[in-house]
Amino acid sequence: MIQVRQLTKVYRVPVKQGGFWASLKSVWNRQYRDVRAVDRIDFDIARGERVGFLGPNGAGKTTTLKMLTGLLHPTSGHLEVLGFRPQDRRPEFLKQVTLVMGQKQQLLWDLPPLDTFALNRALFDIPHAQYRETLDELVELLDLTAFLDQPTRNLSLGQRMRAELAASLLHRPKVLFLDEPTIGLDVEVTALVRKFIAEYNRRYDATVMLTSHNMSDVASIAQRIILIDKGAVRFDGSLEALSQRFGGGRRVVANGPAEILGPLGFQDVDGRCVATVEGERVNEVLAAVLQQLPHAEVTVEDPPLEEVISRAFGTKDEDVGAPACP
Repeated sequence: MIQVRQLTKVYRVPVKQGGFWASLKSVWNRQYRDVRAVDRIDFDIARGERVGFLGPNGAGKTTTLKMLTGLLHPTSGHLEVLGFRPQDRRPEFLKQVTLVMGQKQQLLWDLPPLDTFALNRALFDIPHAQYRETLDELVELLDLTAFLDQPTRNLSLGQRMRAELAASLLHRPKVLFLDEPTIGLDVEVTALVRKFIAEYNRRYDATVMLTSHNMSDVASIAQRIILIDKGAVRFDGSLEALSQRFGGGRRVVANGPAEILGPLGFQDVDGRCVATVEGERVNEVLAAVLQQLPHAEVTVEDPPLEEVISRAFGTKDEDVGAPACP
């Protein structure tokens, strides 16, 4: 479905020193430097997979998505999506993919979403019967009925984002590239968008590639994680494997007095008594707690995905010197 080999994107950007004379000099003698936004990355994505493509700002995520959709040409490497070279921008390819960017819009500002939908039907040459069937599905799944005939400028951010998704999926793409699809949305609309993406994936066996800084989006949508940092792939695997590699262990959460739980390695983490231990030591810690506090409430959980990602990129502060449980 998606095959990436040694994919590289290098930007040539101008460099100059500050000041009037430096600016004047650069008119005749401009200096450049190469910025490697994507650095020889490799991965494959199969049909129907839901993949979280994560990394810090400037890691190369959006650049990669733009190359996968043909908006940017790679500097070097092999890139194939659905058997096509995306940079060729062939109509047969464009009719099978979509790119949804949470900070960009395609809806016509002064017209209602229905007019944009009709325009997209014509652009993608969607048969009328299929268009009507797909539109009815999307209206139901995204709860669009109440504002389909209102000018886009009068819609809330959540309403616009739902209409954007519908406009992007009218042609039933086989591959969805989603760049921060829930940015700025409230909790209710975010939950609706997540549910919709999962349902679209199930109905059409569509491939989903998601970038987001909202780890709740990633946890609820993605089955697999690709981490990219400084243009290179740092990890590729399941959420479980990611947690095992970078999670720092499992969390045992208990309630009880500090004088008992403190010596057992429990610390105050966001107001809860938590001991983070290696997986093989979980039963040992549980037994020690229940021996001291037979009626204590004790649970075991994985570390939050935000913490796992922070550790993966080396930005997580260790809990050295954390306070004992209250």
